[in-house]
Amino acid sequence: MTPLDLSSDVALVALCLLTANVLLGLLLSMHYNPWKHWPHRRFNYFKLHNWNAYLALALALLHAVLLLAVKTPAFRFLDIIYPVTGPKQPWINTIGAGSLYVLLMVVISSYYRVRLGRGNWKLLHYLAYVAAALFFVHGILTDPTLKDRPIDYLDGEKVLVEVCALLVLSLSLYRLRWGLRRRSAQQVRTAPARAA
Repeated sequence: MTPLDLSSDVALVALCLLTANVLLGLLLSMHYNPWKHWPHRRFNYFKLHNWNAYLALALALLHAVLLLAVKTPAFRFLDIIYPVTGPKQPWINTIGAGSLYVLLMVVISSYYRVRLGRGNWKLLHYLAYVAAALFFVHGILTDPTLKDRPIDYLDGEKVLVEVCALLVLSLSLYRLRWGLRRRSAQQVRTAPARAA
């Protein structure tokens, strides 16, 4: 296994963890109760959400660092932190780096959640959707062999990225619908009190 293959595999694991993390975050925002619903067990899935984010971030960083071990094309440290100067796929890699930087900002802001205040932290935390979108775009557009081949949307790795993107999009739309229904139900309940 070459460093490039390892970097690609690590990226796919990071992608799956990031997908799971966004889905866990959406469940948290809907006050999902794993005791009342599946899996009918008590566990702290907020803690799982946090640790999953740390692991995903570490693997995303490892994915980038492993590119330094690739002999051809040779990536420099500057190409990793500022991919526009990279030897291959500079704009696609810039999208991936952007995703990593946004994810880093989301994770760091979580440490300062109390100081930032719930409203400010929540606004920053919405950047997780931006990070996910950038990561999905990067995953779909990247040629894992770095040979500038055309994109094969039915390749196994691309299908995994597409399925992850579809899962996040589907649950995000469900969450939006759930929030709108909940808001309208609250307005109906408070309307008689306002009228009185």
